[in-house]
Amino acid sequence: MTAESRRPHGKRPPARKKNIQPQPDPTRDVAFDILCGVVEHRRMLEGSLSKSATQHNAEPRDRAAAHRLAAATLRHMGTLRAVLEPFLRKEPPEPVRIALMMGCAQLLFLDAPPHAAVGTTVSLLRRRKLAPFAGLANAVLRKVADQGKTLLDGIDQERQNIPAWLWTAWNKLGKGTPRAIARELCDEAPLDLTLRPGITSPLTEMGVVLPNGSVRLPAGTRVSELPGYDEGTFWVQDAAATLPARLLNAQTGELVADLCAAPGGKTAQLAFTGATVTAVEQNTSRLNRLHENMERLACPATVIQADATTWQPDALQDAILLDAPCSATGTIRRHPDVLWVKRPQDLPALTRQQDQMLEAARTMLKPGGRLIYAVCSLQEEEGPARARAAVAMGWKPSPFTAEELSFLPEALTPEGWLRTHPGLWADKGGMDGFFAARFICPER
Repeated sequence: MTAESRRPHGKRPPARKKNIQPQPDPTRDVAFDILCGVVEHRRMLEGSLSKSATQHNAEPRDRAAAHRLAAATLRHMGTLRAVLEPFLRKEPPEPVRIALMMGCAQLLFLDAPPHAAVGTTVSLLRRRKLAPFAGLANAVLRKVADQGKTLLDGIDQERQNIPAWLWTAWNKLGKGTPRAIARELCDEAPLDLTLRPGITSPLTEMGVVLPNGSVRLPAGTRVSELPGYDEGTFWVQDAAATLPARLLNAQTGELVADLCAAPGGKTAQLAFTGATVTAVEQNTSRLNRLHENMERLACPATVIQADATTWQPDALQDAILLDAPCSATGTIRRHPDVLWVKRPQDLPALTRQQDQMLEAARTMLKPGGRLIYAVCSLQEEEGPARARAAVAMGWKPSPFTAEELSFLPEALTPEGWLRTHPGLWADKGGMDGFFAARFICPER
C-alpha cells in the first residue's frame, strides 16, 4: 500500500516551510556593525564604517545612509535606552538592544515608515543569527510605532544623551553649558569651509559667511561636488578649528611648525600667510590624508613623518602650533561616537602626552618665539590644567586680547585663553569645542 493510498481522500500533505533567507540590507548591516563597535568594543565610528562597508559591499549611497543611521542612534542613545526600558521585562543581549535602538531611532528621529523600521530590524536580527529575538523586536517596535513621539514626553533628552561623567565635567564650563552643548548634539552639524585667501568663490553666495570668515553650508552637503573643490579653493574646517592658527598670527617669511598636523586645515591656514611651514605628523594613515589634502590645495607646506615629542627642526622656529592629541570631546556634533567611546580613565595618558609635547616644543622654538597650545577637548584636564602646567615648565603666558577675539568675545576667558563649545553661535548652528592658550618661549 502506497503512502498516497493511505492518505485520507481529499487531504494534501502539509506544505513544508520554506527556509527564506532575509535579503541583504547593507545600510542596516553597516550601521549595526558601527554601533556594536562603539557600544561593545569602544571603536570609533569611522574605522568600523570603512571595514564594514567593504565587508558588505556597500555602495556610497548605502554607506552614507548607514553613517546617518548610526550617528542618529548615537546622538539619541540615552533617550532611546529610556524609551525602550518599559517594554523590556528582561535585559536583552547588547546586540539585540542595539538593533532595537536602531529601529527606535528610525521611528522617532528619522521619520521612517513604521513598516520599514520594524521589518528591517526583524530582518537584521535574522541575518545576524539572533532570530529568537525577532518576535520581541516586532512586538516592541510596533508599540513604539503606535505610541510615536508621545513616548518622549517626560524624558529629559538633553540630560539622557550625555554620559554622567561628561555632564559633571562640563558644569565647570559655566551654568547651563552642558544643556547648551546637548542641544547642539541633537542635530547633524552643518558643513564649514575655509576659503583659500585671495579668491572669489560662489560658495559665499551659496552659504552663510560666519563672523570669523568661514562659509557655512547645510548638513549633508556633498563636498566633492562643490564648485572649486578640484581646484583646491577651499577645505573643510569647523569654524572653531580655524581659531588656533588665526591666533598664532604667522607672518610672511617666518619659520612655523604645525605639530600633529593632519588633516591639514591649520597647516593650509599657516602656509597661505606666506610663512615657511613644516607639517609634522606621525600616524601613517593620517599622514596619507595630510599629503592628499596638501596636494589638492597646492599648499606649499613641507610634510614630514615624525614624532612631535622627539622631532628637531633644522633651524629653530619662529612659531609653533601644537594641536595636541586629545579626547576630542569638543567634536561630538560631528562625532557622537566620542560620547560613548571615551572614558575618564583615558585622560591621564593623554595629559602625559600633552605635557611631553609642551616640553619638546621648547627645544624647537627661538627664544621669544610663539607657541599656541590647542585641543579640541572640553575637558578641564586637557585645557586649563595643561596651560597651568606649561607655565610651571617655564613657558611665559601671552594672553589673547579682546581685539583678537572681537568677533567671538564670549570665547575669551578671564585668563586670556580661548574656550569654545558647541553651544556658542547656537543661532547659527553651533561650533566645535576648542581650548587654546598662547605662550612665549623663554630665554635659555
